[in-house]
Amino acid sequence: MANPYVLDVSTFLPIPIERVFPFFADARNLEAITPTSLHFHIVTPMPVEMRPGLMIDYKLRMRGIPMTWRSEITAYDPPHSFVDEQRKGPYKLWRHEHFFEPANGPGGVVGTRVRDRVSYIPRGGPLIHKLFVRPELEKIFAHRQEVILELLTAKAKA
Repeated sequence: MANPYVLDVSTFLPIPIERVFPFFADARNLEAITPTSLHFHIVTPMPVEMRPGLMIDYKLRMRGIPMTWRSEITAYDPPHSFVDEQRKGPYKLWRHEHFFEPANGPGGVVGTRVRDRVSYIPRGGPLIHKLFVRPELEKIFAHRQEVILELLTAKAKA
């Protein structure tokens, strides 16, 4: 198999790790942080208990094409990390590592550094990746970062 592409993004949230990790560990929040253009919906009955071996099924549309996706939680180490890997879906390989660590932000604000590292191999080759897949993934993760910050800071103020 070819070497995977890697998307590595991180963001600082001015919220303690004890409040950040549970947000990510709740699979129901995936729908809230995914762009509406993907028509993302979790098919697996909720709630689910996050643990290694958990399978979660989704339906979504990519560029208008309906598809199903199955992810397996392959590692779970609260409140530090977890990993989900595609078992069925649009990629030849998809491994999404989520990392959480206490961090100081601007002005010494105590919070959490959230890092996503996605290793992936799309179908369609390098040109499809360059023109469509990578720009779409960057857009999706930028949206996620923005919405996560909004949702968690709103919860912190409530």
